Amino acid sequence: MENTRPLWVQSDGTMLLDERHAEYAETRDFLREVAMLQKRPGIWHTYRLTQMTLWNAAAAGWTPERVTERLAALSRCPLPAAVEQMIRLQMGRYGRLRLVSDSGGLALVSDSAEEMARVGRLESIRPCLSGEPDGARAAVRPEARGWIKRELAALGYPVQDEAGFHEGQPLSVALRTETEDGAPIALRDYQQEAADALLRDSAGSGVVVLPCGAGKTWVGLAALARLRCETLILTPNGVSVAQWIAELLRNTTLTRNEIGEYTGQAKNVKPVTVATYQVLTHRSSKTEDYPHLELFVDRDWGLIVYDEVHLLPAPVFRMTADIQATRRLGLTATLVREDGREEDAFALIGPKRYELPWKTLEARGWIAEAECTEVRVPMEPSAAADYAAASKSRRNRIAGENRRKVEVVRALLRRNPGIPTIVIGQYLDQLHELAEELSLPLITGELPLRGRRELFERFKRGEIDVLLVSKVANFAVDLPDAALAIQVSGSFGSRQEEAQRLGRILRPKKNGVKARFYSLVSEGTDEVEFSRHRGRFLLEQGYPYKVDYWGGERVGEAAGEARS
Repeated sequence: MENTRPLWVQSDGTMLLDERHAEYAETRDFLREVAMLQKRPGIWHTYRLTQMTLWNAAAAGWTPERVTERLAALSRCPLPAAVEQMIRLQMGRYGRLRLVSDSGGLALVSDSAEEMARVGRLESIRPCLSGEPDGARAAVRPEARGWIKRELAALGYPVQDEAGFHEGQPLSVALRTETEDGAPIALRDYQQEAADALLRDSAGSGVVVLPCGAGKTWVGLAALARLRCETLILTPNGVSVAQWIAELLRNTTLTRNEIGEYTGQAKNVKPVTVATYQVLTHRSSKTEDYPHLELFVDRDWGLIVYDEVHLLPAPVFRMTADIQATRRLGLTATLVREDGREEDAFALIGPKRYELPWKTLEARGWIAEAECTEVRVPMEPSAAADYAAASKSRRNRIAGENRRKVEVVRALLRRNPGIPTIVIGQYLDQLHELAEELSLPLITGELPLRGRRELFERFKRGEIDVLLVSKVANFAVDLPDAALAIQVSGSFGSRQEEAQRLGRILRPKKNGVKARFYSLVSEGTDEVEFSRHRGRFLLEQGYPYKVDYWGGERVGEAAGEARS
């Protein structure tokens, strides 16, 4: 290209990246460290610097000087002064306020007595302090360790927590070196790097971001084996609980008597206990306390693992604020939270400690190569008329349940006989209709946990080629042979859901087959824009979507266009 630089940097922190440039991939990988992708309407990808992305960059070891120098080297125009100022301000804030141990208690310290005096005057911070600040130091109430970090983060002051952690109750545990049949067991290099990053120096808590199918569970097992302490593991659902327990038994020296299950079906608290978020947030009425949150303090946990941490409910966030002396590990495929609580995760779980791009692991063969296609499906005239006349909330459902999507599912299944396939949807009526018309087994939250497990196991054994699943299968469901996913409806514009659904088919396949993800979208409806938003995270990871238009021909054989 004529210009040798790939990036336009604007004064408001928005950046445009030209995907045609020879340095596109290198620049994209750098921007992942310091910015977030906002949209990708064509060859120009829009990124934005935010305080959260810059705080995470600072926590990962980037300095304001390195970031500004790198951006200046990539930018077609001189770096705007406002951007340089933003980078220095936000990254400079990380570490300026630190929590430290102080004579058996806690203290908030700053390099500046003036700044500490300003913090001490903040109305939401004063209840967290024991008296007035003394110069550049203020005593913090021990029980307020989490709350002060959360409040200061919300006010734009990320706190670096250096107060250390208690060890928890000791537990004799190690990773096995071989399976029962003698096959060797070893951590992959990136799993070891992630565990090292979590436990390095004064870290001890934070979030590890790895693609679905990359073995995030192993990072938790490695941390448990390194710390050798009693551990609480929190997961999204009962199926995930069973999978964690199976991995603990298969790959560590723990016995069944040392592992407890805490769910709606069983409440056994053991040295290593695996629980669901749902049981922790269950209560009989909105006016009573959450009785099961006592699990956090039932034992002397030395480590708490939050699986799929982007799903962490607000009540668990609140309890997490009270247990900041315990090491915390968040595992996720994406830091995206659709509820906007990224600051809470940063403050209460910890900053991002390790991340590896999806395409990097694909290139190494640790996850399957994947191809994404958006299929635009027309609506019948009567349905289109209903859609036009309906309220906005009702229109979403009409578009999602477009009956012509059944034709597309049937065509895709006919075209891929024998390929392990999951068909995923949001609306139960739609899924029941598909199950009846296509004679397919269906898993929803209505099915008891035992029934779900049986169907998943039959799918794994190859007795079932196709499974219909609701959103209960969005997270933490291990279906290693699934190679085709068809999404018939989703939760509006949820980026995390789109990433998780693609993740159901990213386990490497024994025959090296490519994974394929089809998202069915009703043409001429809001679903088209929702689909653009849903795919934004995957686009950032390097998964372009091809667009096909359904007209009765076999999907994938008609000429498609790129959707980015």
